[in-house]
Amino acid sequence: MLGSMMMRPLKIADILTFAAEVHPTAEIVSVRTEGDVHRTTYAETAKRVAQLAHGLEKQGAKMGDRIATLAWNGYRHFELYYAISGIGAVCHTINPRLSAEQMTYIVTHANDTMLFVDTTFVPIVDGLRSQWPEGLKVVVMTDRAHMPEGDYLCYEELLEGQPETHDWPDFPEETAAGLCYTSGTTGNPKGTLYTHRSTVLHAMMVGLSLPAALQPGKRILPVVPLFHVNAWGLPYSAPLTGASLIFPGAALDGPSLFKLMEQERVFSAWGVPTVWLGLQGEIEAQGRVPEGFGDVVIGGSAAPASMITYFESHGVNVCHAWGMTEMSPVGTQGNLPDHLDDLPVDERVAIKSKQGRRVFGVELKIVDEDGNRLPHDGVAAGELYVRGNTITSGYFQNDDANAEAFDNEGWFGTGDVATIDRHGYLNITDRAKDLIKSGGEWISSLDLENTVMAHPKVANCAVIAVPHEKWDERPLLVVVPSPEGRPEVAELMALLEEHFAKWQLPDDVVFADALPLTATGKVSKLTLRKTYADHRLPD
Repeated sequence: MLGSMMMRPLKIADILTFAAEVHPTAEIVSVRTEGDVHRTTYAETAKRVAQLAHGLEKQGAKMGDRIATLAWNGYRHFELYYAISGIGAVCHTINPRLSAEQMTYIVTHANDTMLFVDTTFVPIVDGLRSQWPEGLKVVVMTDRAHMPEGDYLCYEELLEGQPETHDWPDFPEETAAGLCYTSGTTGNPKGTLYTHRSTVLHAMMVGLSLPAALQPGKRILPVVPLFHVNAWGLPYSAPLTGASLIFPGAALDGPSLFKLMEQERVFSAWGVPTVWLGLQGEIEAQGRVPEGFGDVVIGGSAAPASMITYFESHGVNVCHAWGMTEMSPVGTQGNLPDHLDDLPVDERVAIKSKQGRRVFGVELKIVDEDGNRLPHDGVAAGELYVRGNTITSGYFQNDDANAEAFDNEGWFGTGDVATIDRHGYLNITDRAKDLIKSGGEWISSLDLENTVMAHPKVANCAVIAVPHEKWDERPLLVVVPSPEGRPEVAELMALLEEHFAKWQLPDDVVFADALPLTATGKVSKLTLRKTYADHRLPD
């Protein structure tokens, strides 16, 4: 028997309408490419989004069109999120850090009809436009006074004279709303096509899971880019819960972030570990954390225990989160329940170093090499699979990838190797492709890295597999020294010997000025493996 409740489709536009009515004075503060700081509210933004939607329709945008963005975190990019999806089109965020080949592939594969670009990235467009779909309209996200020369439309002119209200159309909640390509795979990037339903549900799930930051009166700094999986859903969960958004624009170095956080009294900042290394340096230089800073969400790659300890010792709560582009992306969150708050610091950090527990709507399982489920006992390790309402059911127009991505029960394979304990805490031990198999035994590169990062003279590090004639593969440790000086190899090995068997230790240590990063700010182990493919290990 069916129930008798109204069936209204979930729509992204309703989030902003709600925020404008219920949280009208919550702010969006943006560092602009024009050089100044822009301030607005959700109420004012709702009017501009309506104008932008009318402007898009005047340019011929229609249901299902893919409309791309190539932009930093700012209020105009935020407006595009709502205007594009509001009219039933698809907001396709492009990572400007991608290679020219990858960018051309995804613009062509998505068959974008329009592209909105920040002034910073106009040279990229100039260099690649001839390779992109014919007829692609390019809009520069600025006013007439700052427009570059060339065949471009002006963002602010699209809004001029347009009505400040829009009768948002109804359509099925399964309608496509966003498109994001993952660059963390081999071969061509793969597209994840989000729906209105999945996006609204994800906003609710994140709001429920991170209530300390996502509530009226709190001010959140998304350092994670809007082009990186929708800034982990913040453009939707923040207005839904009444939190203000402080957008940093292009300046993501430690001193710039510290200054902005202090000026705007940012409570919670979200981003990848490499960003927080820079902020840590500025905190050291200033001798304090920014005024009002009390919460940091770390994701994208594993947060070293030393980083968690650092922030916690400065009175900043650390939430270690995990997810994927294919998951919208948040899958777990690591805030501790109240009854664990009084644990000793080392025990708290040990728990927070894990990826946390699942958010509502996401299910987790681990399996062995034959696909058999493994127990959630904190000991058994296997490949991690997920399913839920906010997880992809297939890559966009990519049947070959889909054939490999799901098991026979329809669960999505993450490519991570993990344990799950009886309390539900997920602990990712490595990416399957980053595990090192030495003489038939597995060595976790992640565990080695987390230990080395605790050394005061290590700014960053990575462990990769290099070929070995006898053992097939052996670990190589690549270290970026801190400004305090270069650590002795013997010191690093002594540190590792406290935690690992001798056969698990790196066979060699090399020093580098920096580690190569992927387009999403993670360490590129693929690049490191190529760089050190011919590295000769000591006998």
